[in-house]
Amino acid sequence: MKWTIMRLLLRTVGQLSEGIRIGYRHGFDSGTMLDYVYANEPRGRLGLGRLIDRVYLNAVGWRAIRARRALLHDILREEVSARAGRALILDVASGPGRYLQDLAKEQPETQVVCRDLTPDGLALGERQAAARGLTNIVYEQGDAFEPAPLDRPADIIVVSGLYELILDEELISKSVARLRDLLAPDGVLIFTTQTRHPQLEFIANVLPNRDGALWVMECRSVQQAHGWAREAGFEDVVSRMEKVGLFAVTTAQNTGGLKSR
Repeated sequence: MKWTIMRLLLRTVGQLSEGIRIGYRHGFDSGTMLDYVYANEPRGRLGLGRLIDRVYLNAVGWRAIRARRALLHDILREEVSARAGRALILDVASGPGRYLQDLAKEQPETQVVCRDLTPDGLALGERQAAARGLTNIVYEQGDAFEPAPLDRPADIIVVSGLYELILDEELISKSVARLRDLLAPDGVLIFTTQTRHPQLEFIANVLPNRDGALWVMECRSVQQAHGWAREAGFEDVVSRMEKVGLFAVTTAQNTGGLKSR
């Protein structure tokens, strides 16, 4: 009964909030939703809608996702700087890729490829990049779990916000191994995982994902994330927590040794 009431409130009064409307239109786990969360500018109908939206955007999960983005951006800056500002970056589930646009703006000699299965997020990213005059970032439709090779091996591959949504650990493990095949011998895989979340029960019973089903997530330890990377043959595996403390960002170096299959 509690969750039925919550779903009813969000589908009625909650629709005054622009963020909640986007969640129901595209899925609360979608790239379009995350792009709105990153912008963090409350919008809504009437004064009440804007107030609801402010509360919505201040939820602990969204605050952690913004902190995750900031940490990811810092790590990418470090990796690009280590390559003298010239790198090929592939994000296999980018959505609009707002933070990658920021990086492309800062590092004009770096090339960025954004891939996603959802056309809406890619189209939004293309519009944003064009408005900012960016010519070193491209958008392509692609499956993160069946990644097509690039023209040359990537220096950096990013998987942000995807493994948190996948319940099948074997699928994640295979994905990490496949992505190593797309990396240069000295390349790095950067991926995120969720170690805890105080609102998992609410999300799993109330919020729909991009497929229209209830959004169920699973939390995993940093040790599990390191296990996937080491199993795939990566070395120098390191994780950092964002400041809210819900997400880890893991870097795994490809040293060019034998690859796991």
